[in-house]
Amino acid sequence: MLFNSIEFVIFFPLVLIVCFSLPWRWQWVFLLAASYAFYMAWKPAYIILILISTAIDYWAGLALGATRDPRRRKLLLILSMSSNLGLLFTYKYLDFFLRSAGWVCDLAHLPVDIPVLNLLLPVGISFYSFQSMSYTIDVFLERQKPERNFGRFALYVTFFPQLVAGPIERSGSLLPQLRQHFTFDSALMYSGLRLILWGLFKKMVIADRLAIIVNRVYETPFYFEGPILIIATVCFAFQIYCDFSGYSDIAIGAARTLNVDLMRNFNRPYTARSIQEFWSRWHISLSTWFRDYVYIPLGGNRTGRTRQSVNILAVFGLSGLWHGANWTFVIWGLLHAAYYLAQQWTARPRKWFYEKTGLARLPRVRAALEIAVTFTLVNVGWVFFRAASMKEAVYICLASFQGWDAFLGPGGWLALEARLRIYPDNLLTICWPLAVLLIGEWASEKPWFDRVINDTPAWVRYPAYAVLCLIIMNMGVVNEASFIYFQF
Repeated sequence: MLFNSIEFVIFFPLVLIVCFSLPWRWQWVFLLAASYAFYMAWKPAYIILILISTAIDYWAGLALGATRDPRRRKLLLILSMSSNLGLLFTYKYLDFFLRSAGWVCDLAHLPVDIPVLNLLLPVGISFYSFQSMSYTIDVFLERQKPERNFGRFALYVTFFPQLVAGPIERSGSLLPQLRQHFTFDSALMYSGLRLILWGLFKKMVIADRLAIIVNRVYETPFYFEGPILIIATVCFAFQIYCDFSGYSDIAIGAARTLNVDLMRNFNRPYTARSIQEFWSRWHISLSTWFRDYVYIPLGGNRTGRTRQSVNILAVFGLSGLWHGANWTFVIWGLLHAAYYLAQQWTARPRKWFYEKTGLARLPRVRAALEIAVTFTLVNVGWVFFRAASMKEAVYICLASFQGWDAFLGPGGWLALEARLRIYPDNLLTICWPLAVLLIGEWASEKPWFDRVINDTPAWVRYPAYAVLCLIIMNMGVVNEASFIYFQF
């Protein structure tokens, strides 16, 4: 069930009405049933995978709380992690490794026919597997006490607003909130619905419109060159941001109407002044997961420079593989690792450069330059993320420098419009929503924003929200396009 579907428009208000009407002891039961129904709307049979993961981690958590034997505790942790990672590997990566093995055999001229299983990837398996694993790890490290109510633990794993694409929550934050009495709060309801509207605007009006340009170019990249490839890549940068952050906004808003506070997943990432800052602003729940459960256990910053570099490469490589079973995702992750390490290694030369050029005395100019460089590097990475193969990704990177003469001369813009099939009226429908996005996200960071919104008279606020709904319905792409991160 998609957030941008008619089914969800019916499903969500019914969930709120029924949940608020039930006694406290039945509310979590109803929310669990609603979460299972939400997930089963895609493929009912795959709920079995969630039940298996939930049951194993619930039992492992209880067993970890009941023993102090270090060896037994390690075995329980290994059981939990191997079951989650085993399911994830089977459904997401097995065919990838089988195809890779077949490719190696072909290169070595070995007459081996390696079959692939073509398993359908369960929606959200990467997200709920990581969330469930984090609980067991936290119980093992004694950061979290075992949850003794199986139903509430199952609700923690499958809470419908963030089940399919996050944010990836921690048990110490989400579990206590799922034990509360879910009561109607007008302020939270108003704030949550406002965030849902904003997320739908980002998804349907911006992301899905930009997807038309991006798909046209990236599905047949060898027919394009120069500025068209660059425009498509920049469009993808905003498409994936509005698509994923739009989902996160809807998820956080939906949970907020139920008095549940989910973690912030995005914080204006394209204003980052470095790759390190970018990853503190982009998909925050995943980057902090890898930091806490992979990078720090590997030694983090406590090791020597060489070991620290290896740790960074491992984390970003795994992060890339987490995103998809394709070598393009691995290269994307390792490319960001290279950016990250280069940033560390060039700290002194960059400081010297800023001092010699006078940029050290011009903080705003320096900030603008750093944002532009970071955004450019991120866009190079997006080429590998979006391209269907390494061959296409390499072509796009190289061909982006070619064919500029055809577009810089007279009539160049008309040629560009014709190739992309974007005309002035269509261009306007893309540009002004992006302007609204940038202004809206800039304003939302200001301390006066909530005060101004809340102090605005109701007779002004509600018509404005009605207009936003009309804009979404009239200008948004209403073909119920899936969210990009559902495939991960």
